[in-house]
Amino acid sequence: MAIASDPEQHPGGAHTHTVTRERGVASGREFVALITALMATGALAIDVMLPAFPNMREEFGMSPDSTQVAWVLTAFFLGMAVGPWLYGPISDRYGRRRPLFVGLVLYVASGILASVATTWGLLVFARFLWGVAAASPRSLATAMIRDRYQGSEMARLMSMIMAVFLLVPIIAPSIGAVLIALFPWRTVFWFPSIIGVALIFWSRRLPETLDPANRRPFTFAAVATAGREVVSHRETMSFTIAITFLFGVMMTYLAGSEVIVEDVYDYGTYFPFFFGAIAVLLAINSLNNARLVERFGVANYMRRLSVIAICTSVIFVFVSLLNGGKPNFWLFSISLAAVVPLAQGLVPICNTAAMMPVPHVAGTASAIIATITTAGGAILGNIASSQFDGTVRPFAVALLVFILLATALIYWGSAQYDEHQHHS
Repeated sequence: MAIASDPEQHPGGAHTHTVTRERGVASGREFVALITALMATGALAIDVMLPAFPNMREEFGMSPDSTQVAWVLTAFFLGMAVGPWLYGPISDRYGRRRPLFVGLVLYVASGILASVATTWGLLVFARFLWGVAAASPRSLATAMIRDRYQGSEMARLMSMIMAVFLLVPIIAPSIGAVLIALFPWRTVFWFPSIIGVALIFWSRRLPETLDPANRRPFTFAAVATAGREVVSHRETMSFTIAITFLFGVMMTYLAGSEVIVEDVYDYGTYFPFFFGAIAVLLAINSLNNARLVERFGVANYMRRLSVIAICTSVIFVFVSLLNGGKPNFWLFSISLAAVVPLAQGLVPICNTAAMMPVPHVAGTASAIIATITTAGGAILGNIASSQFDGTVRPFAVALLVFILLATALIYWGSAQYDEHQHHS
């Protein structure tokens, strides 16, 4: 499959269209920068408010160690799992721009509602709506990239976007801490809303990426037909379920690493540095993937990377068995730092491969992929983290199992993907 190096004159294959440079319209690097900013809105709405947990507990009469405050995260993720179905199929009918603006307006309004919520129930409801809103830029940005790019070029861009996206968890908590130190704690809800307003104005420069020839009627029958088409593609669903297991790796890490660093090693004070170092490695790995995926091709690179991920996770399991399940902290950290970035680096590449066969229903496809991977990954992470027994063994075994299953699905799906590449 030949990929044009100039994104402004991309041939797009059978179902995509040539994108021309329009005066006053974001294109090239600005298009990629804007898409990256849109995809980061969800992470911003999560990570900037993490330092406010103690303030929330005090404000709403919870005990200092209450886990009830986690509902502001759970509700947000539930909204992000539901939201894509409101935007994806509609965007296949009316284009990407209008549903994107609806989502951004709701994003701003939900942040404002959260900032003035006087009861815990209203705050949780506002966070659910906020998650529904954040699903718009996340899922539609993926569809826009699929409208304009394909193959290795799409995988390269997705990896670059992921690298920048992964910097948000490093920076956002510090921004939140500064805001709380200088202003009332509810400013952590205002800040993402202000960013949302800025993105509404910036997004006016986005071109409509959906070819009118690929627009589909917005009826129940049409959406159902598109949905059946997506779930019937062996490679699309193989890569989608692979992403789900890879998200399971990430969610297990997010849910389990803090308690391990605190309870197993008694280094809870240093967890932000530990977390930040892993995030930097995640970003570096994504940038490296962006370079290598064009060299080796999507399917070939996916398979190579997944095998390397298995090798590192096997080593991690052996490390986890040392010293009664409590290996040396630095050995544990280095082993974990080799596993998580490799597994997470596979996500944008698998996402590219999952979207490749269904460009004509990209909105519906992105909705299905986002819902399955978000909900499934959260469930897998919750199951894995609940197995904590005071050692790192269950944590390491869970990562290995998830990576093994993801690799099997990658190999199963990529056989047909190779065939499509050969005939395109």
